[in-house]
Amino acid sequence: MRPFVYSRVATAEQAVARAAVPADTVESATRAPAQFLAGGTNVVDYFKLACWDAVELVDINDLRDEHGAIEARPDGIRFGALVGMRQAAEDPDVVRDYPVIAEALRQSASQQIRNVGTLAGNVLQRTRCGYFRDVDYDECNKRAPGSGCAAIGGPNRGHAVLGVGDRCIASYPGDLAPALVALDARVETLGPRGGRTFPLRTLHTGAERPEVETILAPGELITGFLVPAGPHTRRSTYVKVRDRESYEFGLATAAVALDLAPDGIVRDARIALGGGLTYRPWRADAAEGSLRDQPLTEETAAAAGRLALEGAVTHGDNDYLPELGARTVARALLRAARMVDVT
Repeated sequence: MRPFVYSRVATAEQAVARAAVPADTVESATRAPAQFLAGGTNVVDYFKLACWDAVELVDINDLRDEHGAIEARPDGIRFGALVGMRQAAEDPDVVRDYPVIAEALRQSASQQIRNVGTLAGNVLQRTRCGYFRDVDYDECNKRAPGSGCAAIGGPNRGHAVLGVGDRCIASYPGDLAPALVALDARVETLGPRGGRTFPLRTLHTGAERPEVETILAPGELITGFLVPAGPHTRRSTYVKVRDRESYEFGLATAAVALDLAPDGIVRDARIALGGGLTYRPWRADAAEGSLRDQPLTEETAAAAGRLALEGAVTHGDNDYLPELGARTVARALLRAARMVDVT
């Protein structure tokens, strides 16, 4: 275990001040010397594996009274950043009105981890790419920019096929973020320059610079998530395909939300992908557009699935993923269409 400094703060402002760095010294929160600690289920792993540059942990658990509540309101639902995974998965308003969120969380990790993990921590978890986590591999552009990507020429069965590049094909492992992206969630933050709110789909960055994983600045703290209400939220579901039924990361995941007319015509469709399919949480805009004003049938669902995986890039062991991903999307769409009592 790498030695580190531990500090504890009582307010969000103190957390930001503790984790901030002088301007222009560190470009992104990913590589900042101080990192926030809440549930710690990811952070401890990275220190044990020595695949992280952080030298200080800033404990923000005392912020739970202020940032640990769920607020359901007519215009949507707000989650504090420190809401627990289990807390959100079992909340009656979430289960009834935003089932895709509850389902995604229930399929994440184990019950023990859900008991301590937080929503912000889950969204910000880093890749499970074995080449990143094992420092014996020298070629990893996430750990050592410019060193290469060992996964491209090595075993890569669970590596991404959408949003990848010639610098990195790591997959994004989280379940919650695709569900939130499908529902057009927004992120609230507090940073050295004050607060801001932005779409969650812009939080994670692309594979052009693997060492920069989010748009968060050093010291910028996520304080909450805003999910707008809409006619599609109740008819929403999450499908996760994995090697085993529980405590396993997804090979292909799809979050879907539908607004269907009484005659079965699609008024609106939301589709987001994750798991082994994508480098970052991925919104399938073209697939959504193909469904609008069309009946939701096995044929239209299958066509949307194929569109969602259009442009996929494979590297050998993961050649099966585009087909698996397309079928996963179609399965999620048909499951959502069969949902009842959604009014």
